[in-house]
Parts: sequence; C-alpha cells; structure tokens
Amino acid sequence: MSPTTLRCTVDGSVATITLARPEKMNAFNADMHAELRDALDRFERDEAVRVVVLTGEGRAFSSGQDLTVDLKRDGQGRIDLGPALTRDYNPLVLRLSNYPKPTIAALNGPAVGASMNIALACDIVVAARSAYLQEAFARIGLIPDAGGTWILPRLVGPKQALALMMSAEAIPAEEAQRMGLVYKVFDDASFAVDVAAFAARLAEGPGLAYRLTKQAVKESLANDLETQLDLEARLQAEAGSSRDFMEGVAAFREKRAPRFEGR
Repeated sequence: MSPTTLRCTVDGSVATITLARPEKMNAFNADMHAELRDALDRFERDEAVRVVVLTGEGRAFSSGQDLTVDLKRDGQGRIDLGPALTRDYNPLVLRLSNYPKPTIAALNGPAVGASMNIALACDIVVAARSAYLQEAFARIGLIPDAGGTWILPRLVGPKQALALMMSAEAIPAEEAQRMGLVYKVFDDASFAVDVAAFAARLAEGPGLAYRLTKQAVKESLANDLETQLDLEARLQAEAGSSRDFMEGVAAFREKRAPRFEGR
C-alpha cells in the first residue's frame, strides 16, 4: 500500500522522505510513524541509497504531535501519553540515532515540539532561513520528549537547554546555527536545490567511513579518552582495510576525484 502521510522519492543515491500532511502542518500521528518506519527500513535495505533526507511539505517541517487525534486514556479517563511515546517516538529516535546511513533533517519550515527532537536525532540538520526550532512543550504543560532532554543538553549545555525548554521560545535558523543545532542555513528561494546538492555531495563520500564515524561519535558520549582512543584504533583498522580507502589513496596519488563504493 502506498504511503498516505509521506512522499518518498529517490534521486541518484539520495532518498528523500517528505512528511506530507501539510493541512496539519505535517503533525505526527500513528499512521505517519508507521509509514516512516517502513520507509526507513526500505531505504536501509536499498544498496543504491547512500543518504536519506527527511523534510516536510508546505510551510512547516512539522508541528510535532497531532493533538487533534484521540489520545489513549487511563482507567480514570485521563490522557495517557506514555503508550504513544513507547510505541512510536522512542523507537523512531533510536532508529535515527542508530541508522547505518547518513541522515539529513532538512527544515523547510518550523520544527516544533517532538519534531524538533526528531530533527536533532538525525546526523545533520540544515534549515531554510525562515525556519525555526522550538521546544514548545511547556506551552501545553508538558516536558520535552522524543529524546529532547537527552539530546539538547549535550548540544548546547544543560543551562541553555533548560532555558530553551522552559521559555519555549522559537529559535530562528541563523541563531540555531550559531548554537550548533543547525549545520547550514540556505535561502528559502533556493532551499530545495541547495539541500539536493548538499545531499548529493555527501552521497558521493565513503559510506563505510561514515558509518564507522557515527559509531565512534556515539560511543564517545560514554567513553573516557583512553577507551575512545582504543575504539578509534579498532575502527580505523576496519576503515583502512576497505576498498574505499584503497580508492581514496589511489585518487590522491592520481590527482583525481575518488569514486567511493561505500565498502
């Protein structure tokens, strides 16, 4: 069955997953989560796909959870948000964090609430100049979820993270770039073209080295320096025995662009 909440396209080695509920500002519901899981699985299996881009249709990346849907209630009739987190958001954040191929969150517009944290779970975040990020949970009496209380303090520090969470203020794209939340900011008029060009360049790179780099950075968060140095040695030995490394050295010696295979 074709997705009803997403649009998926492949251009060369880049797969783009577009959140496609523009009438709801691409708010997440159970169907979108299920279809997004399927799309990520499909593109992981597709050896021709080397980079995955996640973006939104219309004027928003996403407004976060769709609060108009019927949410689960407990025995006393109170809304229970736990099951949706356990079933949908937590697995998605872990999936993105552990995804073996590079992922790019391309913020075509606002990324609000849970969708901000889903974007930050991707490897690289780029944004249109008019986009913004917002931990909007406090505005409705909630705490940040979808990994926000883990990811954001590690990016900007606990004090800055608490201020952003408690104030629920929008962070304009250029300010988010200065804070280290966004890698590049592109003009709105050229955003789609610039994202496609950036993703295509990334897709030409050494896929195995990307995967090992992601592993090293992730494990560094829990390692001391000596442990991390040992890990680097092991992973570098694996990278050094790859066909990509041999191609990279050959290309350097022959003064030409490398043709990496991702292995």
